Amino acid sequence: MFDTKIAIVLRNNLASWQKLNVTAFLMSGIAGQDSAIIGEAYRDRAGNTYNAMSVQPIIVLSADEATISAIHRRVLEREIPSSLFIEEMFATGHDAANRAVFAEYAPEDAKVVGVALRAGRKIVDKITKGATMHA
Repeated sequence: MFDTKIAIVLRNNLASWQKLNVTAFLMSGIAGQDSAIIGEAYRDRAGNTYNAMSVQPIIVLSADEATISAIHRRVLEREIPSSLFIEEMFATGHDAANRAVFAEYAPEDAKVVGVALRAGRKIVDKITKGATMHA
């Protein structure tokens, strides 16, 4: 069992491609936060080597706009390191453009479509209260 929990919360009205895109981007931020999250490379019976992946499970949750905004506020109030993806980032094509559009918004007017965090299990449960398992 792990002392920490990784949770990704997605806004519930995204298109399938957007959910997948946001999940990938958010998890890359979590992995970049702490190299210990990534384990060793995988090797199949034939000797082929594959990239290392997260050493712990990742829970993917869903929330409406009001709930995901509340989760964003709770993350900031508790000063938990997080990854955040806002709606306007779908219109950009690269990292620098993402950061530029992200900087145009404050927490109160950001249209959050996804947030990811890794913290103590109980803290993550409190922060993500109201979100449900992604179906």
